[in-house]
Amino acid sequence: MALAAAALLPGCAALAPRPVAVEQRLAALPATGLAGLERPVTIRWNDHLIPWIEAETDRDLAFALGLVHGHLRGAQIALLRLVARGRLSEVAGPFATEVDHALRILDFGRAAPEIERRWPAETRAFVESFVAGLNHATLRAGRPPPEFALLGLRPEPYSTADILAIGRLAGTDVNWLLYFSLLGERGRPDFARLWRRTLEAGASATEPAREAEGGGSAALRALLGGLNRAGSNAVAVAARRSATGGALLASDPHLSLNLPNLWLAVGMRSPSFHAVGLMVPGLPILGLGRNPDLAWGGTNMRAAASDLFDVSRLPPAQITERRVTLRRRLWFSTERTVRLTLHGPIVTDAALVPARPGEAIALRWVGHEPTDEITALLRAARARDGAAFRAAFAGFGVSPQNMVWAARDGRIGRLMAATLPARTGFPDADPVLDAADPAATAPWARLLDARDLPYAEDPPEGVLASANERPEPLGGRAPPPLGLFFSDGDRLERLRALLAARERLSVADLMALQRDTLSPKAARLAAALRRRLEGLAEAAPVAAALDGWDGDYRADSRAALAFELLLGRLVPALLAENGRDGAAGRRGPETQWNFLTTFLLRDLDALPPERRAAVLRQAAAEAARELGRFRDWGDVHRQRVAHWLVNLPLIGGAFVQGDAPVGGSRETPMKTSHGLVQGRHVATFGSMARHVSDLSDPDANWVVLYGGQDGWLGSAAFADQVPLWREGRMIRLPLRPETVAAEFPRVTRLLPAAR
Repeated sequence: MALAAAALLPGCAALAPRPVAVEQRLAALPATGLAGLERPVTIRWNDHLIPWIEAETDRDLAFALGLVHGHLRGAQIALLRLVARGRLSEVAGPFATEVDHALRILDFGRAAPEIERRWPAETRAFVESFVAGLNHATLRAGRPPPEFALLGLRPEPYSTADILAIGRLAGTDVNWLLYFSLLGERGRPDFARLWRRTLEAGASATEPAREAEGGGSAALRALLGGLNRAGSNAVAVAARRSATGGALLASDPHLSLNLPNLWLAVGMRSPSFHAVGLMVPGLPILGLGRNPDLAWGGTNMRAAASDLFDVSRLPPAQITERRVTLRRRLWFSTERTVRLTLHGPIVTDAALVPARPGEAIALRWVGHEPTDEITALLRAARARDGAAFRAAFAGFGVSPQNMVWAARDGRIGRLMAATLPARTGFPDADPVLDAADPAATAPWARLLDARDLPYAEDPPEGVLASANERPEPLGGRAPPPLGLFFSDGDRLERLRALLAARERLSVADLMALQRDTLSPKAARLAAALRRRLEGLAEAAPVAAALDGWDGDYRADSRAALAFELLLGRLVPALLAENGRDGAAGRRGPETQWNFLTTFLLRDLDALPPERRAAVLRQAAAEAARELGRFRDWGDVHRQRVAHWLVNLPLIGGAFVQGDAPVGGSRETPMKTSHGLVQGRHVATFGSMARHVSDLSDPDANWVVLYGGQDGWLGSAAFADQVPLWREGRMIRLPLRPETVAAEFPRVTRLLPAAR
């Protein structure tokens, strides 16, 4: 304990950070003697520390972007690299040993050498210059971020391979969370039933990790679930349906709600690039944004970019093995084994991935193939029309995305950006395939990409919406089998209803759509439960609260509170009635929204009448007691302002800056995800960035982050956008030079090193 306390002493600046003004943060940016720069670069800043970069060459733009990323998000990028490289033990000590072993097996950097070998010259030059700028900010700045001392980190240079590993981490297959959860259920007598129900529900494991899991399992699930682009909404409106006369686009990604935000807002101009939008810290690409001719956003397809293979019967000669060393802070280093097959790494060698005795299961993932997302997104940012935008995604791999676009010519469209095995179907009995079965391995002999998948342009309705839903035909073509586990469709239903509500849609309409908290299926499920509570005296308080509820999870809704408290008691009881684990707080596939909307009423009505009444009576009585303790939904459903260091044991509470009531739920357009509710809780995953563009005006682009631009603890721009977020306000990101000059008044000049 004394050793741990001594290790924390250098990190006091992180535990009690001093206030730092925007001017101080700008003054700390290394701006002169930049050896990687060819010509001077101008960076204009607004009051929120959003940079607008003007460069005379593309390479200088890339260098400046890397410099800005490193300056604003240095600690965050360092953490992302530690995760991507399986090096968390270097800061967390032996507690992270098994997490690191699992991450080393997943090997996010595995495809990097071949990707780099195949890069077009322009991509290589851009990425190398970005890394040079990132390294200058990392190695040549003054003092490192406060987190470095707390975590025992030292600045170290980045490589292009590191950038690719971070990109692969961001492209994690969301299906892994459910796969790994189900592996622990295989072999149980009721697994066949669970698997059938999982397929019918289409459940997707993006909720928080189960509290019943050990710390390492929960940590791994939290990392994989919080850092990949698992959710999102995106809508496009054609010019003929727009109140402004120009096509409109709105997108809002769903990711971890811890700070710093997992996006960084920027503007940029160079000979090849003229755009504004959001970037993932540490990656040299715009994930969503706008250029003068096109705006774009995306949602996770939830497509299966992976397969599990039983490789237990493979001959030893077909398995390669290597030892990896895990360095552990304040403890001895240790070694672990990583085994690789033609069907991928053996993930069940990780202690955190469950398996039956004697079984070895490998994971084959598109992310281990040499797909090229950076080139695709660099080309997309320069696209001038829908055809060029679609062509840019040839070779894009992970994570599979539904890309939605709106163009200056008034048109809109949607495409599937993915690389996937050419499957003809999915297993109906077990998620694990037999590596010895040629039919199971054959789909990986041919990989499909965006050129092979359906797309849509200019639909008759004049609008498009995407929300991680089960794929539908596009452009008159049905897609091939893409996956098993998708969003429930609740958000899509609500988005389409809002888009159909007006003949002409405005920018204000799209901004309101992003903040909408109504769930149609919640309203229907609540009404059905209300009918079943009729005549049960114990249920009177809950039934009264549910009367007439429209499914709106407003923060001040008492009906939403009553509904969720009832589900929190009823679902575990029904699981127990069916011989499943009904322990309070259990979070797994069977407690997710897809399962509830598919099976809850069916399971309830399947009980004998006397037993059904008893279960309802008990659940409603317990929910009524809880209802008396709280005022409304926002009283229990909270959105926290907290640095990611909140996850540290013992001292994590020091990094919470407060919380506040928040509306929304699992599948509302403004998503604030949660599990079963049995009291006050924090939403840790959901809507965390918003973007809206109006193609009728180059300056009509707005963004806002849950948090702020600057990751420096104590910075005035660390959480300054939270009030904007809560109030529904946004920050304009213009494209016209004169508007940029007026609204981004602070100026930094980057100067090359003297030759």
